[in-house]
Amino acid sequence: MVLSLTLAFVVAAQQKDPAERMLELATADQPLVTTAVVNAPVKEVWRAWTNAAEIKKWMVSEAEFELKIGGKMKTAYAAGTDLNGPNSIENAVIAYDPERMLTIKVSRPPAAFPFKEAIAKCWTVIYFQPVGDDKTEVVVRMLGYDHTEDSQTMKGHFKAGNQYTLDKLVEHFSKRGGAR
Repeated sequence: MVLSLTLAFVVAAQQKDPAERMLELATADQPLVTTAVVNAPVKEVWRAWTNAAEIKKWMVSEAEFELKIGGKMKTAYAAGTDLNGPNSIENAVIAYDPERMLTIKVSRPPAAFPFKEAIAKCWTVIYFQPVGDDKTEVVVRMLGYDHTEDSQTMKGHFKAGNQYTLDKLVEHFSKRGGAR
């Protein structure tokens, strides 16, 4: 799936008009920012993002999470994937402030991931902000992009992927209804 998304972004980039392409290049090093408001208190949204059992309910089929500095968040989209194998994703926990902020960096991308050099320069900061008593704004900021073609193509990949992830989180809490 990553390869097909990559090809789609390359084709789309080739079809853009020069003015649009110039704007992309001028803002190439800017963070990719994705936001969503989730119908649940911060405590529950934080747990959904940092607890392996909860992560498997909405994000991925397989997960392990060790919430500590230097800890690992290992995930895989396909059920039965070995989380220490070549098809999993491993993120290192760089920093966190419980129920407020989580910073992760890909420490081992899947073997087939086409942007290994570009991803090595990036990191992600996830903010959890209360909106009233029972809603949470989640802001995902992915930083470290540069002007290279691989970095910009990867940015397009994550633009769609990060939005999909937040949509799944919103959907997860909306399915639960008012029950907490």
